[in-house]
Amino acid sequence: MTITELLGLDDLLAQMILAVGAAMVIGNGFAIFQHSRGKHPKGASGEFRAGRAWWFVAVGLLITLWGVGSLLTR
Repeated sequence: MTITELLGLDDLLAQMILAVGAAMVIGNGFAIFQHSRGKHPKGASGEFRAGRAWWFVAVGLLITLWGVGSLLTR
């Protein structure tokens, strides 16, 4: 038994990938939702870049699927 198997590092890495992807989807989805309602963070300056937010949602979804796939194939 190797140290990687003993500590479960393969599963931990897959879980971390899943968490990062889910955070990207949820965070940017919430920002898009709040922008559509006309709300913005207090003290925030600059414009809302919807294209960039949608891009991060798409990338986050891809990373999330990668994490789920990695966990299911174990």
